[in-house]
Amino acid sequence: MTEPGRRNGNEPPIGRRMAELRARRGMSQQVFADRIRKSKSWVDKVERGVRTLDRLSVIETVAAALGVAPDVLLAGKAPRQQLPDTGGDVERIRAALARYDLPASGRPAPSLAQLDAQAGYAWTAYRHGHHPQVLRLLPDLLCDSRAQPGDTAELLVRVYRLAAQVLVKLGEADLAWLAADRAMSAAAGNPWRAGLAAISLAQALRALGRGRLAMTAAVAAVHQLDVEPPHVRGPGVTGTLLIEAALAAAVCGDANAAGELTERAARLAGGQSQHDCDGIGFGPTPVDLARALIAMWSGDHQLAVTIHKRATSGNAWHLLPAEHRASHLIDITHAYLDLGDTRAAGRALVAAGRIATWETRIRPVARAALTAVFRAGPDAADLSGLAATLGLTR
Repeated sequence: MTEPGRRNGNEPPIGRRMAELRARRGMSQQVFADRIRKSKSWVDKVERGVRTLDRLSVIETVAAALGVAPDVLLAGKAPRQQLPDTGGDVERIRAALARYDLPASGRPAPSLAQLDAQAGYAWTAYRHGHHPQVLRLLPDLLCDSRAQPGDTAELLVRVYRLAAQVLVKLGEADLAWLAADRAMSAAAGNPWRAGLAAISLAQALRALGRGRLAMTAAVAAVHQLDVEPPHVRGPGVTGTLLIEAALAAAVCGDANAAGELTERAARLAGGQSQHDCDGIGFGPTPVDLARALIAMWSGDHQLAVTIHKRATSGNAWHLLPAEHRASHLIDITHAYLDLGDTRAAGRALVAAGRIATWETRIRPVARAALTAVFRAGPDAADLSGLAATLGLTR
């Protein structure tokens, strides 16, 4: 008779593997319990082998929280390639956001110019999809920016926005909303900064499933910018807000509002050169990419793919930041899957991995899409290689 959680005599119990993976990611039992909506006592009993972990739905939830495939828990197989420990980075960002005291004076405080340069570097890393670098930089940036004397509103908006956007990618929507709300507070009284902050706020609210609130926040920021002189509002922020509002409208099923907002963004983008600064990529191509996603979320998957193919066939597509392109390819995978074209879905994921590797390796939505494609049937060697790096097997 095998001991609880043991599949055969040569493999460690599933509870022990769960404990090792949890510890490797720097999560306490309580933090891990909160993530999987269980009690700390339940986690402790499973890890000690007192309680059996044998329901597939629970195993999948545990595996997702640990950032591994269920096979890793069930068969004791480690992924072929070590993935970044994002769990520990997220906890450090959480701790930085939770601090209200000034940092201890153990090192010289960076100047405002130095912090601004660091924030610029972090945003550059984000646009290139180097998310592990961003995660490592953010905790100190958050603490040092808040402790900086003088007028730091612009710096704080930049840093909080960056934190919110990378946390959305990691599936940490609640924490992303907190960071975006801090950006909104820092931007108070300045419509342009508030517009920038509202972009991240809308993304966080949409990730929380609050599409109506996301649309309201983005539209309100547009109204504030509308009364400003053209040289203040600029097309990039207003246009991106309109896109975010349209995406939020589509998520909450308001097709009319999504269409109207997208058309207004398209008129604003007409004749504009592509603009890219601190996560703002606006122009005709981003508008078309948004149209593709809106069609997909509205249930017209064939139209979504048609628009996607047109938008990604021109030179303007290649001028977008790597993060933007890879993120879109991951999203459009769902349109291909709903059409039953798993090969095209697989090609989109492989292309996303080549453009921005960490988009496919650390985002839960990318992993879910890859799992769906990989389980569906025959696949290209490239897709098998991508799945192997994430520890996925048939």
